[in-house]
Amino acid sequence: MLTIYHNPRCSKSREGLQLLESLNIPFATIKYLNEPVSEAELMSIIKKLGIAPIELVRQKETIWKENYKDKNLTDDQIITAMATHPTLIERPIVVNGDKAVIARPAEKALEII
Repeated sequence: MLTIYHNPRCSKSREGLQLLESLNIPFATIKYLNEPVSEAELMSIIKKLGIAPIELVRQKETIWKENYKDKNLTDDQIITAMATHPTLIERPIVVNGDKAVIARPAEKALEII
């Protein structure tokens, strides 16, 4: 099933959601600020994205700059930081089976649909 990890306060995330809605195909929406993503789920998403955990972090967020920026963190520590502070997760993420993309711009989602 197609899934979007969505933050309603983010314009890019809203654009991704609108794109999926316009396609008239079923998908699930996970508002990850309200429904926290587990570390295991983050690891699975990162594997599907084919990226390093640091590439999923919003490094300009205040939480990152104040608590993590200048530390030499392991991948597991980065994943824990995102699970603890979901605002650090880049968005929107669209997952389809064993594939995923960070849908910025929203049209990137079309690559896996």
